[in-house]
Amino acid sequence: MRFNCPNCQMHLMAEPDMAGEVVSCPGCNTKLQVPAEAADIAPPETNLPRIASPGGGRRHPSGQPQERKAWKEEDPTNPSGRLSFGIGIGLTILWFAIVYPFQAPQGTSMANFSAMQLLANLFYKHFIVSFANTLFFFWAMTICYLKLKKLKHQKAAMLLDVLPMQLGKEISAQNIGVFIDHIYRLPFNLRDSLMVNRIRKALEFFEVRQNVGHVSAMMVSQSAIDGSRIMGSYILLRAFLWAIPLLGFIGTVVGLSHAISGMSFGKVEDVGAIMGSINNVTSGLGTAFDATLLGLVFAVVLNFPLNSLMKHEDEALNDIDAFCNEVLLPRLNDGAGAGGGDMGAIGDSVVQAITGAQQQFLGNLNDLSGRLLAYTDNLDRRIEIHQQTAITHFVTNMQAMRTAVEQTLNESIKLTNQYLGALGSGIEGINSVLAKLGEKQVVIQQVKKKGWFSKE
Repeated sequence: MRFNCPNCQMHLMAEPDMAGEVVSCPGCNTKLQVPAEAADIAPPETNLPRIASPGGGRRHPSGQPQERKAWKEEDPTNPSGRLSFGIGIGLTILWFAIVYPFQAPQGTSMANFSAMQLLANLFYKHFIVSFANTLFFFWAMTICYLKLKKLKHQKAAMLLDVLPMQLGKEISAQNIGVFIDHIYRLPFNLRDSLMVNRIRKALEFFEVRQNVGHVSAMMVSQSAIDGSRIMGSYILLRAFLWAIPLLGFIGTVVGLSHAISGMSFGKVEDVGAIMGSINNVTSGLGTAFDATLLGLVFAVVLNFPLNSLMKHEDEALNDIDAFCNEVLLPRLNDGAGAGGGDMGAIGDSVVQAITGAQQQFLGNLNDLSGRLLAYTDNLDRRIEIHQQTAITHFVTNMQAMRTAVEQTLNESIKLTNQYLGALGSGIEGINSVLAKLGEKQVVIQQVKKKGWFSKE
């Protein structure tokens, strides 16, 4: 959603879910309300001389490209160490000066202390440890406050319309200079923001190398650098968060050491001296544990703003990454560079085309390999089914053949038995005929045959 500031006429941009919210103009710090609907914005008027050029950028009246004066990039997340330390030590001295008048008179029992006297006693009993803990606490809180101001500055810069649609829907080699010039005309107090610097670096890189892939890789690298820079800004705060309770424990150990060293039982018969020694020990123990209490309270109080600030900075960095991926990259068009005779761009386009074709070929080859593997598995499955079917038919045929052979043999054996029975009956008939003949002889006379040349 794009809109204008009515005071300074600066082009601003906001997310649709911010409609109706009151924000501060990054240029003039005027309070204004985000409109419910985006309005058409006329392109800004400028008196800068412009001559048509392949890069679309500003040129000197002589016709030569005009050099841009880059601004000094400030640290967007690390506040000044000297400033934070000065504010921290000033607040520490002021705090001790405030509680100093509330110290209890000498000899007053702790049970009779008022609330302010207890507070003054908490800070002045272990002065060195308490002063160091208080300094670390106020120093860390000052760093958190300064980082919060820088974070608000980053979010204010995110309202800028750094890529106006009036300059072109696509960013190509012909109009890249116009977009860069627009960024160089932004207010000086917003140029050192993470978003503006990243967009500027991406556009200037695209002006030299008309390759969207290279720009995307550069922005990924820049995002990692910004993330590392933000995480590095919390090293000192984490050190304070670790050192504050540790100093409290050190104060406790020192208090215990003094309390124990104050014990004296040399005169056992003097009950009053023993009771006084015990009282000194117990009061010393109470004072010793006060140092730990102070350190733990400081650590707990510091932990919440520290983690909340870290979360908001991560969200701001994610918003910048999302803007680059969803708005900047889709509008970059590197086809004009290759068509205009840029040999480097042509080479990059050829490499990209070959790489795409190779990836497509490998994808098709993997698909074909998968299909062949599936066909082989299907063929093996069919062969296995066919083998099982053939074995089943063979076993069935063998069983049928065995049954037929057994039936045939049984019939043959049955016929043989019948024949042998008939043969036995014939032999018995012959035996009975021979028995009836008895001693009778049967003479069989052989008759000679007449030959062809015999005399008879």
